[in-house]
Amino acid sequence: MNRQHTAPPRHLLDATRRQLFSRCGVGLGAMALASITQSGMSAAPDRTHPLAVRPSHYRGNAKAVIFLHMAGGPTQLETFSYKPKLSELDGAPPPPSMLAGKRFAFLKGKEKLLGPRRKFGQYGAGGTWLSDLLPHHRRIVDDICVLNGMQTDVFNHGPAKIFLHTGSPQMGRPSDGAWVTYGIGSEANDLPGFVVLQSGPRGPRNGAQLWSSGFLPTTYQGVAFRKGEAPILNLQPPAGIKGASQRGFVEAVRDLNGLRLERVGDPEIRTRIAAYEMAYRMQSSAPELMNINSETTSTLRAYGVEEGKPSFGANCLLARRLIERGVRFVQLYHTNWDHHGGGEDINTDLPVRCRQIDQPIAALIEDLKQRGLLEQTIVVWGGEFGRTPMGEERKTVGRDHHIEAYSMWMAGGGIRGGMTYGKSDELGMGVEDELVHVHDLQATLLHCLGLDHTRLTVRFQGREFRLTDVHGRVVEEILV
Repeated sequence: MNRQHTAPPRHLLDATRRQLFSRCGVGLGAMALASITQSGMSAAPDRTHPLAVRPSHYRGNAKAVIFLHMAGGPTQLETFSYKPKLSELDGAPPPPSMLAGKRFAFLKGKEKLLGPRRKFGQYGAGGTWLSDLLPHHRRIVDDICVLNGMQTDVFNHGPAKIFLHTGSPQMGRPSDGAWVTYGIGSEANDLPGFVVLQSGPRGPRNGAQLWSSGFLPTTYQGVAFRKGEAPILNLQPPAGIKGASQRGFVEAVRDLNGLRLERVGDPEIRTRIAAYEMAYRMQSSAPELMNINSETTSTLRAYGVEEGKPSFGANCLLARRLIERGVRFVQLYHTNWDHHGGGEDINTDLPVRCRQIDQPIAALIEDLKQRGLLEQTIVVWGGEFGRTPMGEERKTVGRDHHIEAYSMWMAGGGIRGGMTYGKSDELGMGVEDELVHVHDLQATLLHCLGLDHTRLTVRFQGREFRLTDVHGRVVEEILV
């Protein structure tokens, strides 16, 4: 999959930018296009459809991804990571060795240990620990693999979110959904390959950077759907423009863009052609997709959906409908999981957040499983980091950001269910065994889709880039 690169002719180096494009015709554009389509993956069969299905590196178990991002960083110590010793030492000062060399976002170094504020029990065949905040998860516990040894590099929200989804804390890199659709395309003919759904009082920090295509063509970026029956702005044609007249306009624009593509070879023109065609097809597909009232009453009730009210549950149901229609990657963002204490705390606000997501997630897993979709869909749950074993000295009870040890889970698509992988120490400060770094999570996600994270690369600014940077290992132990 490695490529050799040669310098352009001298007369091109001496030309202005405008002259360069004019003289080389398809030359430079074709080089750019080849740089994208040959760097680890073969080109799509139809050059006007950059999202056409492409072969993977090898046969993977999964065909699609649903990524459930709890924006703000949910506390593992009140959800999945049971720490009786921490409860025993509630209010005691942490051992000095525990804090040596550690950095935190807000802690001053005088805070006391904060015991778990919820009751835990073991459920399922594997005896997975769950808190009483997640009663509906008890039904799906044998379908999920809890990762209690997660670790990341960044302790501020914005950069940590970008790191989770792009492999870098800095803006400008392609997101995971962009890498996947670039690598293997999408099976949806009338919907984007990468869709983003949001719930909560606001969007996640850094917004569109989390689903950006970075230096990949913009056709691979995530498309954020709005709430309601009109998910995409300006999708419907103006009054009086419809039928044959609209189709004729779209075809004329396509032909003009095609002529320009043949002349300069710019892959963004190819993206533009595909965008016009997609928008035309979505005029009928998008309203049908968003009409979740076509679902049975029992299905709506299972997800906790109330008619006319947008919610995380409605987005979970939409995620299933998107996957059914061939969409490759769906990200769901649910906000306000930043429980420091003060306005948002773990005694009063955390239970609200958990009630909003617990039933819909259980319904999603059960629905996918009943329809035979779970075995080919990877579902990922978690935030950009976890929370500290020490409490914060604020008006109410809360915890600071914690990157050393926290919890996420994965299910479906080749992931072994009913198990817990990874263990933090008795106080929950650091990983004691079976560590899974964010880059490992990314590598494993790609592996399940049949993609080798070391081969899915793009050359940009003089070097090869990939989702996992120069790190990452596939966590074989959690695979079926």
